Amino acid sequence: MCRWILIAFGVLLITSDASEWPQFLGPTRNGVYAGNDLARVWPKEGPPKRWEKKIGEGFSGITVANGRAILFHRLGNKEVIEALKVESGEPIWTFDYSCAYRDDFARGDGPRATPAIANEKIITFGAEGMLSCLDSSSGKKIWSVDAKEQFGATKGFFGMACSPLVEGNNVLLNMGGKNGAGIVAFDQQTGRTVWKATDHEAGYSSPVGATVHGRRVAAFLTRSGLVILDPEKGKVHSEFPWRARMAASVNAATPLVIGDLIFLSASYDTGAIVLALKENNKLQEIWSSDEALSNHYATSVHRAGFLYGFHGRQEEGPSLRCIELKTGRVRWSREQGPAGTVTLADDMLLVLFEDGRLMLAEAASERFRMIAEAQILPFGARAYPAVANGYLYARSKDKLVCVNLGKAN
Repeated sequence: MCRWILIAFGVLLITSDASEWPQFLGPTRNGVYAGNDLARVWPKEGPPKRWEKKIGEGFSGITVANGRAILFHRLGNKEVIEALKVESGEPIWTFDYSCAYRDDFARGDGPRATPAIANEKIITFGAEGMLSCLDSSSGKKIWSVDAKEQFGATKGFFGMACSPLVEGNNVLLNMGGKNGAGIVAFDQQTGRTVWKATDHEAGYSSPVGATVHGRRVAAFLTRSGLVILDPEKGKVHSEFPWRARMAASVNAATPLVIGDLIFLSASYDTGAIVLALKENNKLQEIWSSDEALSNHYATSVHRAGFLYGFHGRQEEGPSLRCIELKTGRVRWSREQGPAGTVTLADDMLLVLFEDGRLMLAEAASERFRMIAEAQILPFGARAYPAVANGYLYARSKDKLVCVNLGKAN
């Protein structure tokens, strides 16, 4: 159950219990697990696996709610959505539809976007642009929209990848469509188009909702830059051009909204920037740097004034870093490892590397200190994991595991 808390700066934050991970980057869409139930010592062989199963391909993360884990993957010529029992991984229901997507760079043909679970519905966005809304109990289709056909959205470099953002009754997508359909909102009940905004091409970044200066906004990092708008009406409040200085590039990490500050990061000689969103909708640059924290595809996490994330291109051996939010100063850097994702959990960092290793480290600014490490998956673990009730759900190219990270494992 979610709760609304008013804090001193006039910003409303959503807090959540630890039982669900209902969307991309978790309940508060910032890569933070709300529980304090994780073990700080792992068995020698690593944290115990609750279950594992062979799955189809894709980069879509797992979402968890109401005792179900939602898997979105590709099997043959179909994109498949499955509800699994969290206790065993056994299927509860399955829904599928035909998909002809083929990746131009042989990076995999499965879906990229992570499902959203809201109001007893599951919303998915496929690699070819099929937006689907299902009943979470039965898996029956409520509505669907072919974004490629309806809005002229293109596949970009690596297919369509925006993880749906649910704000009120609207489902928001970084669409990259034609005729003003750069960003599109859909009615959650019917799938009809509520509003369209911008002519921006889509990047590979998913949007985030936040309450700043007492009002709700949505932040999108498109292929062109940052867009701040009203998630209900679609009115654009602010735009900030910000992208790589080369055509063969993508913006992929999700914006982080921390109070009235917005952190953006991208690779391809783009770097990082922190902007302050003022009450008059103006964006003021606080700092920018090409050398601080350049996220290629994985979003950083924030704790107590510091950011933790991967700096550098995925294929070039990035470093894991801690920087100061308000200055960009690098506090520590763990050099030359494989790329991965970072989740903040119980004031610790859960780092899932692409080679399938899971690392537990201190979320501390003074120095890097690894607490534990274990191999939980084969190579190819690029999707974001989910953490719910002390269990971690993570996938590689063809395997899904549920791992017990709890204190009582």
